[in-house]
Amino acid sequence: MKTNYQSISWNDIERLSKLLSKKILALSKDFSSISTISRGGLIPARLLSDHMGIDKIFVNPKKIPSDSLFVDDIYDSGYTFKKIIAKVNDPSNFIYATIFARRGKIYPKQLVYAEKTKDDQYIIYPWDKLEYLRTMKFKL
Repeated sequence: MKTNYQSISWNDIERLSKLLSKKILALSKDFSSISTISRGGLIPARLLSDHMGIDKIFVNPKKIPSDSLFVDDIYDSGYTFKKIIAKVNDPSNFIYATIFARRGKIYPKQLVYAEKTKDDQYIIYPWDKLEYLRTMKFKL
């Protein structure tokens, strides 16, 4: 169990969401929708939806159109990315957007992230604090 952690504030999330939306918009791609998974990607997806003016959000889709922006909270081991990319009908145009990317990993070309983690710290998002207090006994 990781005992080294970084607690992220709502202000951090708002700043990073704006930064991520700017990076995505700089790609000059048109997205028909946002796709995400529950639970980690729900709030980042909603924030990017607002920042980018994309109204449709699909949660836990069985298939993902290549013109749908996929949003998650963090790119870590690559496990989620591999599961998601298998659901995309044309991965060549696919974009996988995250608030954080784990430092020291090999990133897929489809990844766009707001910020790299400082090190191997466990990230605690504001929407996860109670869960981590219950399950990991962190003192925040």
